[in-house]
Amino acid sequence: MTTNNIVWHNTSVTKEERRKKNNYQSYVLWFTGLSGSGKSTLANALARYLFEENIGTYVLDGDNIRHGLNNDLGFDDEDRKENIRRIGEVSKLFVDSGQIVLTAFISPFREDRQQVKDILAENEFFEVYVKCSLDECEVRDPKGLYKKARNNEIKHFTGIDSPYEEPENPAIIVDTESQSVEDSVKYIVDFLVAKGLINN
Repeated sequence: MTTNNIVWHNTSVTKEERRKKNNYQSYVLWFTGLSGSGKSTLANALARYLFEENIGTYVLDGDNIRHGLNNDLGFDDEDRKENIRRIGEVSKLFVDSGQIVLTAFISPFREDRQQVKDILAENEFFEVYVKCSLDECEVRDPKGLYKKARNNEIKHFTGIDSPYEEPENPAIIVDTESQSVEDSVKYIVDFLVAKGLINN
């Protein structure tokens, strides 16, 4: 695809102006972990907390995105990469609009997560590793997907016949196997306050 005739058009309202008016920074909290680890639950609980504090957020959830924007993608490695690439670009737009983006995606490959980080500015991408063992995720199995994967009804399922690459240096690690949702939210909020990303 050629981009020779496409020119970037600067907007009349800048990201910095939006942040100043909002009185908080905009960035991505990228929740990654196995299916069933609690990514969506945690992202939505944090979004509710921040909403009550008058902080603008938006949750981009893996299943929801595949209902619309990414409904043309499957689950092989190449489609997973394209899924994350698109989400990275959408997240960047939200950051530019002055909002905090909470993304809940398995996003199993380190390279793909790094590529999203690379398209954002410094202090605009924070990887949140929602840590939970495969055994516990299989016990939870909220959507019945592990059972289907074990029965060979689903192919390319992360943790079963497709790999998950744990973050090597995440900004935040939340162990949902031992921490409650409330404690996990508080842990993340404390991190954001300490970093000056939200006001105390």
